[in-house]
Amino acid sequence: MKKLHWIPTSAAAIFLLAGSMMSSASFAASENNDLIDPRNDAYEQNHPDQYQSWKATSESDHIEDALAEDPNMVIMWAGYGFAKDYNKARGHFYALDDVRQTLRTGAPQDDKSGPMPMACWSCKSPDVGRVIDERGEDGYFEGKWARLGEEIANPIGCADCHDTRSEGFKKGEPALALAKPYVDRAFQAINKPFEKQSRLDQQASVCAQCHVEYYFTGPTKAVKFPWDMGTSVDEMEQYYDALNFKDWTHKVSKAPMLKAQHPGYETWRDGVHGKNKVVCVDCHMPKVTKEDGTVYTDHKVGNPFDRFEDTCANCHTQSKEQMYEIVSSRKAQVLNMKLTAEKQIVAAHFEAGAAWDAGATDAEMKDILQDIRHAQWRWDYAIASHGVHMHAPEVALEVLGTAVDKAADARTKLVRLLAKKGITDPVVLPDISTKEAAQKALGMDMEKMNAEKAHFLDTVVPEWDKAAKERESQY
Repeated sequence: MKKLHWIPTSAAAIFLLAGSMMSSASFAASENNDLIDPRNDAYEQNHPDQYQSWKATSESDHIEDALAEDPNMVIMWAGYGFAKDYNKARGHFYALDDVRQTLRTGAPQDDKSGPMPMACWSCKSPDVGRVIDERGEDGYFEGKWARLGEEIANPIGCADCHDTRSEGFKKGEPALALAKPYVDRAFQAINKPFEKQSRLDQQASVCAQCHVEYYFTGPTKAVKFPWDMGTSVDEMEQYYDALNFKDWTHKVSKAPMLKAQHPGYETWRDGVHGKNKVVCVDCHMPKVTKEDGTVYTDHKVGNPFDRFEDTCANCHTQSKEQMYEIVSSRKAQVLNMKLTAEKQIVAAHFEAGAAWDAGATDAEMKDILQDIRHAQWRWDYAIASHGVHMHAPEVALEVLGTAVDKAADARTKLVRLLAKKGITDPVVLPDISTKEAAQKALGMDMEKMNAEKAHFLDTVVPEWDKAAKERESQY
């Protein structure tokens, strides 16, 4: 099959395989036949400051167990991989390690086993763009997660956001680009084709390749963004409902559930920063002036308060201490609404389970399960948007408020249904005071899962690393 390769168009350069149904003018054949080099250290010589600051994301190495902090989430994700394991995001340097080590990807011993599809690599490595370039989207997406484990070897880096093959990039220019064709299709769906975006929008869009809501679809479980009806929580909810799509069936309530990924781009877009064209790099990757007067973009993506004078102070007149107090207050408000929603949704799941046990019918449960689905989708949309208390606190509070309302609607209907079935006493919840107690209440064999994962990491991953090292030695 003849391949098509990236060429620079304005600030972007994008690739596609021949035969695709893409119509974007930014896709065209390149005269050279070079492939994407996914190795981040390959670009150190021409971009030393950017590389060293990217490498400093390795300092963000602390693992925070979100389920241990909030065991309610174990119940909310009952029957889904996130009930096994959910750690807060670390630096880009650890993206590959984290997806290998999480219990959600299981412990596959070959290319046909394991719970997750190949799509689970998609936001973790520039090797994904390379493999799509070489094999096409179907050639990348088809099969189980472990199928191309030895091919995905480098963590999030240069080739995820830049056209590293362009002459401009080789000379030190940024050359922003989308690394995956499905992202370009998503922007076309909302009438924002990448090559026609402003420089500011492009800077946000390359981050949106991963910090975004998406789902897996079709025979190959390919990644798709649910933006066909828009990017708000309501519009994406309508999109999923029209498809009758579900990520899984809840183990307790049997509700057809949606799992929000990390819709940071969508919440940012609707929030005060997005509306004022304050983009991701302004806060997380500021420009730094060196002693010799040269300027570079700091790739140590992190908390804006760590570089307050280069980030927040460019727009805000308040002191760092004042801004910190404001942000802390908003974070507390979002957390309070998050926990309020969780209390209602967890209770609704168990009350729905009790209704099934009491002999409820599918017809009696239909509207109730839809309310639970919508309540948890809205809760998840808000809390999975990393940093939403800074990006768009007003969006988070509004969405969480509707989550509480939807859950309350479900519980009101459940009280009536349970009474109809002769159950008038409150449904008693099991002990879910800790992560371990909640997992035990769901009958999860965590000892077995952890032992299998340890064996996978000791036996399979070293073989992947060995094969990748041999392949890359030929670059």
